[in-house]
Amino acid sequence: MIVMAHLGDVHLDGGDRAAERTRAVMEYLEGLPYELDAVLVSGDIADHGRADEYEEARKALGSRHPLVVCPGNHDDRTAFRRVLLAQEGRPSGAPVDQVLRGDGFVLAVCDSSVPGEHQGYLEDSTIAWLDGVLTDTPREVPVLVAFHHPPVPLHIPYVDGIRQFGEERLAALVERHPHLKAFLCGHAHTGAATTFAGRPLLVAPGVVSTTRLPWEAASGDSEYVHLDEPPAVAFHVIGEDGRLTTHYRVVVARR
Repeated sequence: MIVMAHLGDVHLDGGDRAAERTRAVMEYLEGLPYELDAVLVSGDIADHGRADEYEEARKALGSRHPLVVCPGNHDDRTAFRRVLLAQEGRPSGAPVDQVLRGDGFVLAVCDSSVPGEHQGYLEDSTIAWLDGVLTDTPREVPVLVAFHHPPVPLHIPYVDGIRQFGEERLAALVERHPHLKAFLCGHAHTGAATTFAGRPLLVAPGVVSTTRLPWEAASGDSEYVHLDEPPAVAFHVIGEDGRLTTHYRVVVARR
């Protein structure tokens, strides 16, 4: 059995609130009596893309479990590479695409961020890279593909306006790679499940805040986030039969 924890949108900013909520989730994961196969943090690691925020994230997201992080629309690729990934030399501004090859699975993490913009888009180089990862992975090994921006509408107007666009190029890959098991993303600040290109699309809950759904808000209410809802985490499980199951858990900070 493969078990992966998935959290998103920690938005660390040097303040206590984001730090405490991130700490609660990571302490919960670290306290599990089980070795997770991976922990995925699907974007918006920093709130402003500053170096000091990535220093904070490097400490806050430290884990005994294999950890993979990807950028979101609030992140800066150069600072992300230099501080959080500790890459030496002059950091590149190219997409931060990464792959984790685990025991019996592959996690391909694509950078859907667009520098200076809030909407998402996978650059041609990322599409080609992902195609290569899928081609090089044996058909019997399941591949999970992650990025920050959902490539379909989630019926949340604010989020849908800054989702991932150009998604037809990504969808074209699916037909050629049947072992692509599911897509994982964040950005929406709410746990959600839908489909994209015939595969599950699973959205991580927000850590720093929770999106208020349109039918939860009173008419004329301009507030679109809950700040008082607790953070949450998703667990994606691939069983011995190859079936993918997702569980969502609310995390309450220890006092």
